[in-house]
Amino acid sequence: MAIYRMYNGAMPTTAKQAAVATGTSIKTLLQVKPSATKTAKIIEWGFKCDAPVAAALAAIELLQTDVAATVTAFAAADIHKIDADALAGGDPSSNLVQVGTTSSGFTASAEGSITAVRLFDHLLTTIPTSNGYEFVKQYPLGREPVIEIGKFGRIRVHFGSGVNAVCYMDIEV
Repeated sequence: MAIYRMYNGAMPTTAKQAAVATGTSIKTLLQVKPSATKTAKIIEWGFKCDAPVAAALAAIELLQTDVAATVTAFAAADIHKIDADALAGGDPSSNLVQVGTTSSGFTASAEGSITAVRLFDHLLTTIPTSNGYEFVKQYPLGREPVIEIGKFGRIRVHFGSGVNAVCYMDIEV
């Protein structure tokens, strides 16, 4: 099994990982669709944001949906190979992670009409103006949420005021 990390942005090269403006309506920052033949375990996920102008209530969700958001598609280089199995496995976008504007990618422009959700994790917190917010969760072995074949794993947010955010998801396939 190989481990891959995906951020809500393109692979950083000569610049830092870019943060994305969240806005104040519900927004999918990251979406992952596993292979057509293999599920994907979420072994870790994380979220970071800067401080808002005014204290902001934030809802941050890790979930599985039955409908795709319309996203900026990942390129193969945006799927980071974390362990030796991933490095030896070749291009993950050819058979392990489906990429495309209605598959895996980041910064949704449309949420889609979701009819079914499996909620894996949910945070409801206030982001103070004095500093940002950071959250990381690593699941214990044997208790990792699984993204089913034909479904979409998402990190989705809803803020009371806009912030800039970076999130990631580590999957094992």
